[in-house]
Amino acid sequence: MQKLFDNIKGDRLIWAIVALLAIFSFLPVYSAASNLAYVKGSSGTFGLLTKHFIHLLLGFGVLFTVHKVPYRYFRGLSAVLIPVVIILLFLTLFQGSASSSGTNTSRWIRIPVVGFTFQPSTFAGVVIMAYVAKYLSRVKGELVSFQSSLLYLWLPVFSVLGLILPANFSTAAIIFSMVCVLVFLGGYPLRYLSVIIGVGILTLVMFILMAKAFPDAMPNRVDTWMSRIESFSDSEVTEADYQIEKAKIAIASGGIQGVGPGKSIQKNFLPQSSSDFIYAIIVEEYGLIGGISLVILYMWLLFRIVIVAQKCDTIFGKLLVLGVGLPIVFQALINMGVAVQLFPVTGQTLPLVSSGGTSIWMTCLALGIILSVSAKREEDKSKEGMEGADNNPLDILAETI
Repeated sequence: MQKLFDNIKGDRLIWAIVALLAIFSFLPVYSAASNLAYVKGSSGTFGLLTKHFIHLLLGFGVLFTVHKVPYRYFRGLSAVLIPVVIILLFLTLFQGSASSSGTNTSRWIRIPVVGFTFQPSTFAGVVIMAYVAKYLSRVKGELVSFQSSLLYLWLPVFSVLGLILPANFSTAAIIFSMVCVLVFLGGYPLRYLSVIIGVGILTLVMFILMAKAFPDAMPNRVDTWMSRIESFSDSEVTEADYQIEKAKIAIASGGIQGVGPGKSIQKNFLPQSSSDFIYAIIVEEYGLIGGISLVILYMWLLFRIVIVAQKCDTIFGKLLVLGVGLPIVFQALINMGVAVQLFPVTGQTLPLVSSGGTSIWMTCLALGIILSVSAKREEDKSKEGMEGADNNPLDILAETI
């Protein structure tokens, strides 16, 4: 065991936060899985819990492996993986859009032999953020022309988003938002960025109009988005509000201390209670105390991500950490916001807590990249000795908290 801990590098507090979230996830997933086991009629709650354990085990395997890779390699890998991502997205998009148990199957691709399903759009998010960090670090300090950035930055970004959008609007919107945040932090000219945002909004409007004009091309997807937005903005309770109403009942039932682990009632009525709406089940069972504690953990993770970025010596490292780290916390806030009706229903999972293999694996991939950057900083620090930077008040605070 000691040998294992000796091989763990990078920010130890990030490791601790990730471990806490993963360990805690077993309780709500096991509790909420009863509804899923009843719907599927197979494997039972223990089987679903075992599957969640396997997903986490594989995720931590990804995390451990990636954090050992020097982060400079991700600069070249991001460019190489862009075509791979486009091919995977193309295959999943055109394999069909039929629904199975209310789920859009055109979002997933099945991995041969092992039988697991994989969602390429989540992987695409990590790759595209690393690619944007690579581009921004390359042009840092140079005079960026709009034409060159269209070709080398925005063409790959919009190619990926264009393939994600028809089947998964929320994921495409989150990736685009995070790319805009990253390019802003990377010093991309604001006048260019405002044009890109305008083009993105115009493209979305044109896509919706085309989907309305040719409904057979993408059945149900645009109508689903519109109904969710209308349900969110309309104060009148309808059948479309079933999920969010059950989530609000679960949260209201939790009170301060909750009804207790495994004693949730709404898990039997709330669809996707072990994934999209797991936060509502957590608040019902663990109360306001449990819900706030979870928010604090994600905010703590955000703080450590910013600290790792601040301490990195290279522009690429700083942007890479922020690029793959911010979406994790942003997705968590969206998931929790949906449960309390701050946002329309999006279908985004709670990172490291919700069940679902792809979400866990890609979150661990992103965290592994962050820890790789942190590990490089520790390696350089050990070579240089405890000099200069250790006397910086910000570094002292970062090591203390």
